[in-house]
Amino acid sequence: MADVLFDAIERSRLCDLFEELGPEAPTLLEPWTTRDLAAHLVLREHDYLAGPGLVVPGVWSRFAERRRTALALRDFPSLVATIRSGPPPGFFRVGWVRRVPNLNEFFVHHEDVRRANGCGPRTNEHAMDEALWGNIGRAPWFLARRLRGVGLELSWAGTAKTVRARRGEPTARIVGSPGELLLYLFGRQGAAQVEVGGSAAAVEAVRRARFGM
Repeated sequence: MADVLFDAIERSRLCDLFEELGPEAPTLLEPWTTRDLAAHLVLREHDYLAGPGLVVPGVWSRFAERRRTALALRDFPSLVATIRSGPPPGFFRVGWVRRVPNLNEFFVHHEDVRRANGCGPRTNEHAMDEALWGNIGRAPWFLARRLRGVGLELSWAGTAKTVRARRGEPTARIVGSPGELLLYLFGRQGAAQVEVGGSAAAVEAVRRARFGM
């Protein structure tokens, strides 16, 4: 299973869902619809000039949003077909990019559509959970960087596996499956099915914090 490209699986499943729901279905990224999200994904991989604006704030970010808005005017089936065709030659075909940022991107956005349209948590195959857990362990401190005054541990429910995202006392612990933990870290706290434990002060700090990119 080490050679399985889980980002390709999530990409295909998301495209299937786009086609099933159409361009005007809701997502967790309100007010974005499925059309908006599809345009975002096309821009991310195919617009090398505007793509960095998805993570760089300010003028570049506003430029990227104008380009995404223009892309969203395109025929929805063509947007989905572009996504389904896979990563273009270059950066997005690099192995570690596919295993880490691409898998995270397509898993989280797949859930953005699923959860906004009445679907609950999935039961992933173990190898997928292992891949997601590996990604959680790579840089959890970055996604939790806005958490202040407390420590944070992330635990894979039903296992002894734990990752420390931030040092500090008191320490909160978030427990869930790897996919649910990833959703939480990417700012989908309202949708993620996890348990947050620890002292009252630590739990409150976690619930107030803004996670994600």
